[in-house]
Amino acid sequence: MSVEAALSELRSYSEELGLDLTKPEDRFKWFLASILFAKRISAEIAKRTYRRFEEEGLTTPKRILEAGWDRLVQVLDSGGYVRYDFSTASNLLKIMEELIEKYGDLEGLHRDASSPVDLERRLQEFRGLGPVGVNIFLRELRGKWEKAKPRPSRMAVETARRVGLRNVEHHESALVRLNLEYCKKRRCGECPVREYCKERLRR
Repeated sequence: MSVEAALSELRSYSEELGLDLTKPEDRFKWFLASILFAKRISAEIAKRTYRRFEEEGLTTPKRILEAGWDRLVQVLDSGGYVRYDFSTASNLLKIMEELIEKYGDLEGLHRDASSPVDLERRLQEFRGLGPVGVNIFLRELRGKWEKAKPRPSRMAVETARRVGLRNVEHHESALVRLNLEYCKKRRCGECPVREYCKERLRR
């Protein structure tokens, strides 16, 4: 099996959450999930918290705004997102408000962006959404959203170099997941691409 084939078996986070990113409504759900993933918090907590938003029906800008700050904090806390509950609730309300006022919805933002770079700039204008969050969001939209062409993250580039992979863009989501769930946790024996790892071969 090639390194590309092995990486393709690693599901992306959006796939794990059951999202179809060819659908506008699921692109918004991934936008919401990306905001949660962007904080310095475990992927498991971010996934669990996102699912709580789904269970509560808070998966559109309007529903999030209608929920209000107190309810958002409750939902965040119920998912274990307690470290950033207050700030994230405030940021979500501000983001949804600006998204509706400026663009109508997320698809309107993409439509108004003049280029991939402009799309990233517009996304980063939202309160609390920096380069990391924008990369998390856009890297899984490559090939599905015309202007989603972010520069690969340093983590993805370094991981690709470690396993001898040149096509970073196509496999970025898998490379990031590989780094977070195997490299950083030193789960080398379970790594799906361990036979290609240059660091392992040097030991």
